[in-house]
Amino acid sequence: MSLGGASERSVPATKIEITVSCRNLLDLDTFSKSDPMVVLYTQSRASQEWREFGRTEVIDNTLNPDFVRKFVLDYFFEEKQNLRFDVYNVDSKTNISKPKDFLGQAFLALGEVIGGQGSRVERTLTGVPGKKCGTILLTAEELSNCRDIATMQLCANKLDKKDFFGKSDPFLVFYRSNEDGTFTICHKTEVVKNTLNPVWQPFSIPVRALCNGDYDRTVKIDVYDWDRDGSHDFIGEFTTSYRELSKAQNQFTVYEVLNPRKKCKKKKYVNSGTVTLLSFSVDSEFTFVDYIKGGTQLNFTVAIDFTASNGNPLQPTSLHYMSPYQLSAYAMALKAVGEIIQDYDSDKLFPAYGFGAKLPPEGRISHQFPLNNNDEDPNCAGIEGVLESYFQSLRTVQLYGPTYFAPVINQVARAAAKISDGSQYYVLLIITDGVISDMMQTKEAIVSASSLPMSIIIVGVGPAMFEAMEELDGDDVRVSSRGRYAERDIVQFVPFRDYVDRSGNQVLSMARLAKDVLAEIPEQLLSYMRTRDIQPRPPPPANPSPTPAPEQP
Repeated sequence: MSLGGASERSVPATKIEITVSCRNLLDLDTFSKSDPMVVLYTQSRASQEWREFGRTEVIDNTLNPDFVRKFVLDYFFEEKQNLRFDVYNVDSKTNISKPKDFLGQAFLALGEVIGGQGSRVERTLTGVPGKKCGTILLTAEELSNCRDIATMQLCANKLDKKDFFGKSDPFLVFYRSNEDGTFTICHKTEVVKNTLNPVWQPFSIPVRALCNGDYDRTVKIDVYDWDRDGSHDFIGEFTTSYRELSKAQNQFTVYEVLNPRKKCKKKKYVNSGTVTLLSFSVDSEFTFVDYIKGGTQLNFTVAIDFTASNGNPLQPTSLHYMSPYQLSAYAMALKAVGEIIQDYDSDKLFPAYGFGAKLPPEGRISHQFPLNNNDEDPNCAGIEGVLESYFQSLRTVQLYGPTYFAPVINQVARAAAKISDGSQYYVLLIITDGVISDMMQTKEAIVSASSLPMSIIIVGVGPAMFEAMEELDGDDVRVSSRGRYAERDIVQFVPFRDYVDRSGNQVLSMARLAKDVLAEIPEQLLSYMRTRDIQPRPPPPANPSPTPAPEQP
């Protein structure tokens, strides 16, 4: 029996509560002011369809409503979560389907609200031809139970003996129950060898992983006897809930471990031992959203591989081929990652470099040339600006080699080294087709960068074997250089080919890629802040949004 694997679905990201206000709405009622209501739609990634998510209440007779009813959404940093807010004038007698009751709409991504200053944004409402529709104000708050971390310790007494020669080697597996009655593994303890009375080490787990915010939801705990060949023997099980566990702050709680099969067979069966909860405590941790809300900016830098192994950009077989019909793998990877990160960068200016090319006029080989050809200022405006500079470079430079990563990693590291107060966090995206020529220097650069506020994403495009990249990823073995190990894991590598949608749906390919590549960034940012003991700043005070003028009766 293998534990873990596919069943360990990622814990839902945190939950975000959105508060809605509007200012200076259109006035549609003849004798009084409009009676506004806002409807929120979310967009499906696969079908691009809009589905209604919820509605605010109707507030009578105002053009400047502050709605009480809030929208609570699951938030995933690594996904583009598109939202649409439609505003209607609702007469008690009519439905909202009539076009004449439409007051305007706004489209934006959840990341834009969270990434706005103090997690607030104001957008102009549009959609009524020839009319000024006013604005919508959105504020994002993280639900407080999303930041709780539970720490507990358990021991067991008189567990059933499963091993023929020795005693048992027990361990516990925790499962949270899902809405549909299934169970998902959320924690495994270590194995305590050769005892029927084990005491396990204390461990910590996010409360959301344990119960997804529902304190009365069943938590199931299985007790196993570990076997070397993986066919662990089931000793028994018991259930509890987060609420019940948390009562143990004042007293020990003892659970009977029951084995249903034995219970059926043996008349005198009492239990297969007991498990005691020795201690339980809850602490709150700062979250990724706390830092973003306090003003931490994500600085996004791109580095693109211009080595000759990519093939002549004028040929359709080239990985850099600019087809009029679809984006190249390079452009897709850049757009997929960039469009999500840009919501967290207020100036939307992105330094972008190429490496491994011969530059005009004299044919000098460069491993970090600005794509916009401006040595003084390598910044491009928005992801579209980066793409434009990239296409322009393809027309002017000569693809060459070798493939050196270290120069561009060190370039970003120099910028990151100047910032130690937690106000900036750097993300470097390297897109490459192949084998690194400066592996030793690259490892050295990564080890040095691992103590800085930065993360590195490497996307491999094309058919090459990427073993070296897997080594840099450091998920299994921490990257080291000359006996020095990386302080933390800052590299995430993925081969683009694993994400290409078979039906050729580019939007889906890009969403899948971004989801996997960006999934580790929030945790990497937090690990940097924790090790440096940097606390998030308090969010800036709300800009008093233009206070509505007193309405004339």
